[in-house]
Parts: sequence; C-alpha cells; structure tokens
Amino acid sequence: MHPLAPGAKTPPPNCPGCRTDPHPPTACPCHAGHGWCHGFHAATTDPEVLATWWRMEPRSGVGVSCGPAGLVVLDVDAHGAPVPVRDRLLPGIPIDDRVDLTGLTSGYDTLALLAAHRARPHPAEDTATLRVRTPSGGLHIWYRLPLGSPRFRSSSGSGARVALAWQVDVRASGGYIVAPGTRTAAGPYEALPGARTPAPLPLWLGAELTRTGHALAPYAARPARDPLREPLRGPRGAAAPETPSGAVRGPVRPLTPRGEGRDAHRILRPLLDAVRACASAPSGTAFTEKLNRAAFTAGGLAAAGHIQHADCAGLLAAAADAARPHQSRRNQLVIDSALRAGGTRPIHPEGRS
Repeated sequence: MHPLAPGAKTPPPNCPGCRTDPHPPTACPCHAGHGWCHGFHAATTDPEVLATWWRMEPRSGVGVSCGPAGLVVLDVDAHGAPVPVRDRLLPGIPIDDRVDLTGLTSGYDTLALLAAHRARPHPAEDTATLRVRTPSGGLHIWYRLPLGSPRFRSSSGSGARVALAWQVDVRASGGYIVAPGTRTAAGPYEALPGARTPAPLPLWLGAELTRTGHALAPYAARPARDPLREPLRGPRGAAAPETPSGAVRGPVRPLTPRGEGRDAHRILRPLLDAVRACASAPSGTAFTEKLNRAAFTAGGLAAAGHIQHADCAGLLAAAADAARPHQSRRNQLVIDSALRAGGTRPIHPEGRS
C-alpha cells in the first residue's frame, strides 16, 4: 500500500529533493528512510512504515500498487466523451456495420460488448469478485493473478498501442488502484454487494489481455520435441543405428501413447481438433477461447503426470499455427499463459470422456 493525498486519488507530491534532482523512482534514496516519494514505487506491506505514514497524515487515502500485489483491475469509465470509430472500440476485433451501437456511451457498454462477443458474462456483474463504485460513476473490477500467470501491463482504454476496450483502463504492473473506503473531494470509493476479495482473473480475460499485448513476462516453456528431427530410441533409450546413408534401419513404427498417456491424448484430441478447425474462417470462430481451453486442459494433465509438458507445448503450437499461422507469437502467449494456469489444477483422466 501507499498513501494518497488527502481528498485526492493521486499520491502526495515528492519531497523537495526529489522534485529538484530527477532520478529513477526505483533508485530513490527516500525509500530507505521510509519516505513516500514517487507514489506506488514506495508501496510497502511493512506495518511499521504504514503506521508511520498515516500518523504523519491521517487523512490520506489508500493506494494499492497492482504489480507487486498480483492484481489486475479493470477500471471502467463512464466519462462523457465522443464515441470513437468502430475499430477503436474493441482493438483487434472488427465490429460489422450491421451491429447497432445506438446507446453505447461508456466503458460499461464496450466491456459488455467484448463479453458478449466471447459469449461470457459481463464482468461488471461479477459478484464473485470485489467491485468498487467510483465517485464519477465508474467501476473498479478487482481480480488477482492465478498462480504462475504472466504479468500484465497497465493501459488506457484510449491508448493507441495497447488497450483492452474503449473507456476500460487496465491497472496492473506499472500502476495503482484506489482502495475501497478511500474518500476524495468528489466522493467515496464504495465496495458493491458481493465478494469483498478479488477472485482469480477469468481465463477468457487473461486471454484477451494477452491478445491485446498486455502480457509482460510469458512463461518460457521448454522447446517442444519434434519426432521428425529426433532419432528413434531403442529399448534402453539408445539411438537406433543408422545406415551409411543416414536412414534408420528397420521399419519406422508410429509412436502410440500407452496407458495414462493414451487417456491424456484422448482428452486433448477433440480440443486440438477444435483449434485446428478455426482455419476454415479468419474470424468469428472463438479461436482464442478454444486455444485457451485446450492449453488449460493440457496444463492440468501435465501437472498430474499424464503427459509431458514439452509434448503439450508442441501439440498446442502446431494446432494453433495451423489455424492462425500469421500470429505465432500471439498464439504462444495464449498457450504459455493457459498452460501455467492449468498447471495449478491437476487433471486425472478417470471418469472423463
């Protein structure tokens, strides 16, 4: 946490020394002496430091540095602003001219449009997570990153390079959020009925943040094995002998999964087929959702020991690139994120069909 200036939603000003001697916030000498310069860069969980800050200024509001806290908060604005052209409402998602946008005026509307496009519930109505009404009529929807998830960057809904939706800001690494209970000159930040703690970030929202370029540190998966480039192995793991021409002696037998491995492949096969089937249409096939579902399931199977992680990564990448060969990097970000998320929930094939 870190203090906010009394009656404001912004941090207090830096000390005179920091204002006259520019330096990187992370190298600020004031932090060693428990100074609050540079806003969220000074955030701490040290109870003694926090007590000292609020003794110095009891009227301070409370800010939370989202990155260190593992938070992703959707900041839904309801500002009166001109509606942009259609391709700026949901970056990367074309909106057909036949879609009636009458009445679209705020971030509530664009977030609802994104959820409807993905056939998901509107996050603004998610009572399973902490939601905070802002004095301006906006909404903060708090989520926490699942274990092993990549970090996401903050963004503005009107950003030209990275944005989730018009009038929907993302508060994550490199940003902070106003805590509920804080009161400003414009009014209080009030928690709405429902959960009082952040729920895990929904997989589909994580996939959308990845798609729109918010991911900062994707999981570095081990290189997938390519059976066409590896030598066949003998019964003791040794490479099969080769002829002088380089051909492997004897017939080449297909590698067939056995036991639990066979069950894992049985579960993954229809999910991978659904990803590959998206190649028949450039859009409107819920490709990201299907890839996310397949990778999450694969991560769970790998975590339970029913299939090798490297095999999962290779199968997923091959299916994704077959459907969307022009976006390999984006495909890999979705795969990495969902594999890690799935790895926190082991899946056993028993009883699954």
